[in-house]
Amino acid sequence: MQHFLASEYSPVLPEQAGFHIIPVPLEQSVSYGAGTAGGPAALLEASQQLEAWECGHAPGETGFYTAPPVDCGGPVEKVLDRIEAATARATSCAALPVLLGGEHTVTLGALRALAKEAQRSREPFGIVQFDAHADLRSSYEGSPYSHACVMHRAVADLGLPLVQFAVRDFCREEAEVRKAHNVTHYDAYFMARVGLPEQPLPEDFPRRIYITFDVDAFDASLMPATGTPSPGGISWREAHFILERCVAGRRVIGLDVVELAPIQGLHHCNFTAAKLTHLLMGLAHAANTGPDGA
Repeated sequence: MQHFLASEYSPVLPEQAGFHIIPVPLEQSVSYGAGTAGGPAALLEASQQLEAWECGHAPGETGFYTAPPVDCGGPVEKVLDRIEAATARATSCAALPVLLGGEHTVTLGALRALAKEAQRSREPFGIVQFDAHADLRSSYEGSPYSHACVMHRAVADLGLPLVQFAVRDFCREEAEVRKAHNVTHYDAYFMARVGLPEQPLPEDFPRRIYITFDVDAFDASLMPATGTPSPGGISWREAHFILERCVAGRRVIGLDVVELAPIQGLHHCNFTAAKLTHLLMGLAHAANTGPDGA
């Protein structure tokens, strides 16, 4: 198994790491293009080509521990339990969990672990989602645990506040769920015409945030290696800009990069996903160690 950015940083023990990178090669409910099971391994391999720094950030200096891949065999409910346990182990080591998907359903396991911690500590958190799709269906193709339902589970079952960026494909049911659960959204169509406010997160949004980034949030020209590549998405620079605004003055408690479905011979997509993961870790570390994040 490859370790994240081992070309620049030697892997450390779990208890010594600032970040636990958790590969989750889940592929059970993909509904169009397949291949997400290969996403984590491809991302880890591509990470060997990264530089030690990303936009002035060097999160690897806090220590990277790459956990063994989560066993994704058997019923999805059991897989979610394993993801939850891996996430809880990361937080027990005072490390920030970084999940590598796999289909978007993997996010639910991490959110369950963090929601239990938040309930114990009475410190709420919210979700910042980048995605071409709203993922707010109550059920899809017979399963409430489809990748198309993960944010419904988050807002309806876990009661977590949510802000969405770059969505451009959703249905009437999902629009109604947005209204019912007060989901803030900056859809791709809106951002292309109006832009983004200086403070994209609501004033009453929790200070602690979890970032989930489905790579299909990017325009299909940048990221064709995903199950449902969609035109009209955001660029790399736009994603970076939005992320910087979202983490400012906040504390990041976890993150994931999901839905990479590698295409043989098209390695730029794997590298983009690895670079995104590194950037997210850098921004999280800077936010968490700054004057407003400690």
